[in-house]
Amino acid sequence: MSEQQAPKAKKESVKQVSSIWLVPLVAIGIGLWMFYQYITSQGPEITLNMGTAEGIEVGKTEIKALNVKVGVVTDVTLNDDYTSITVKAQMDKDAARMLKEDTLFWVVKPRIGKEGVSGLETLLSGAYIQLQPGRNGDEEREFTVLDIPPVAPPDAKGLRLVLTHNEAGKLGVGDPVLYEGFTVGRVEKVSFDPETKKAHYQLFIFEPYNSLIRKRTRFWLTSGVDLNMSAEGFNLKIGSIESLITGGVSFRVPKGRDPGELITKDLSKFRLYNNLKQVRERFFDEYLEYVMLFDESVRGLNPGAPIEYRGIRVGTVQKVPLSLRTMREGFTNKQIPVLVRIELGRVLDHVNYASLGDLKTNLEREFDGGLRASLKTGNLLTGALLIDLELYPDEPPIKQREYANYDLFPTKAGGFAQIQKQIMAILNKVNELPVEDTLLSLNATLQTSQKTLAAAEGVAQELRGLLAKNDTQAIPGEIRESLQQIQQTLNGFGPDAQPYQNLEQALAQFEQVMAELQPVLRQLNEKPNSLIFTGEKTPDPIPVGGVQ
Repeated sequence: MSEQQAPKAKKESVKQVSSIWLVPLVAIGIGLWMFYQYITSQGPEITLNMGTAEGIEVGKTEIKALNVKVGVVTDVTLNDDYTSITVKAQMDKDAARMLKEDTLFWVVKPRIGKEGVSGLETLLSGAYIQLQPGRNGDEEREFTVLDIPPVAPPDAKGLRLVLTHNEAGKLGVGDPVLYEGFTVGRVEKVSFDPETKKAHYQLFIFEPYNSLIRKRTRFWLTSGVDLNMSAEGFNLKIGSIESLITGGVSFRVPKGRDPGELITKDLSKFRLYNNLKQVRERFFDEYLEYVMLFDESVRGLNPGAPIEYRGIRVGTVQKVPLSLRTMREGFTNKQIPVLVRIELGRVLDHVNYASLGDLKTNLEREFDGGLRASLKTGNLLTGALLIDLELYPDEPPIKQREYANYDLFPTKAGGFAQIQKQIMAILNKVNELPVEDTLLSLNATLQTSQKTLAAAEGVAQELRGLLAKNDTQAIPGEIRESLQQIQQTLNGFGPDAQPYQNLEQALAQFEQVMAELQPVLRQLNEKPNSLIFTGEKTPDPIPVGGVQ
């Protein structure tokens, strides 16, 4: 069979896809599906501004809400001016609804604060960022991380208040808010307003204690130990253990005052006082200002010292001295001006005055009646002084009524000043005594006494010489003989002597005669004429013719 007759093969193109390509196609589909799932499950990216990146790690530091992971940190960079840290974080899809204007973030790490020890679980797991979900406002994607955890969540039940004070640093975040020593709230935020130059302290009062906040509620700083030494004596107060360590703020409506209506509006403003004493003083807003002029030293008289009338406080010292410019004569002026306030609220507790005008009119009458002010020692230990008011009816009427555009309150030297004047008067009299003449006379007297003593000594020597003579020593024997003769003479008048016995017999006879004379004397006493007429009666005559 020749080559020309050989059959030829027919070529046909066959279109066929190999099954091997199904594997990459499936892989691509699965990848696309996973990418879609990733994209759809991702939440928004947020920006967090922090002061420091301590404890923050990219890809490791989680964001948690109620201990559930809702995001992770993806980037940490310095901001443009290198003053803070900018943190980027990827949030879960479910976390998008938590990101509101009032959402809060803070770093959870080991912390020792005023409320105790917290964040110990992060010692092993590392720090994380805590998210507190927001409730109000629009969605937000940029936040500032708090330095410390918030005191209460935005939706917590209670009342938020703002206290104002002229000085910053009086309170710190977390400090307790006390009512009668019991913690009813916390300091939530501290700020300073440069325009008003006042510090603002935001408090959160927990429910149900918010019902204690009234219109006339007063807030004051509470220190652990409050020791006050003044003219009124010692005053020691000790707060709670927590306030003893950290301090805090207390509040209440002062006793005897109308509490006013209930405060329900958040962020209502109140004034923060330094202490409870300042709170009490601020209730005496109606007062009369006077100037008192004192001739004595005002050392120990401080602003805030009480003005009392027989132990009842009626006012307060405002300024000591009023002003050196009011002392026109400079240091040659003997009087120190002191500005005081007579407070109507204090006087109303004891006397019924309807207004300041009535009080001023009455005081002017009292001035004419002898009402005077004087300095007295209020505390012997500290030397603090107070001003005491008393009536002195003998005082002359006052002539000066004003001083430096202030009404003048008449004064009188205090007891100590009077004692000083009396002592000075005594010393002046002592100085006026003729001491030199007295000393000269005394010197002359001493010289005369010395001469007399010398003469007495000469007499004593002569007496000793006289006693030493034999004639003088013989005198005692002669004296004894004379005494014996006198004794013998006296013995002759004794009971056994004859003269004594004769005298006794004579006295016996005299007594007998007197006994016999007693009837005669009695008869003469009864009938003095018995010596002339007999004592017998003559019988009555009988007529002769009468006999039968």
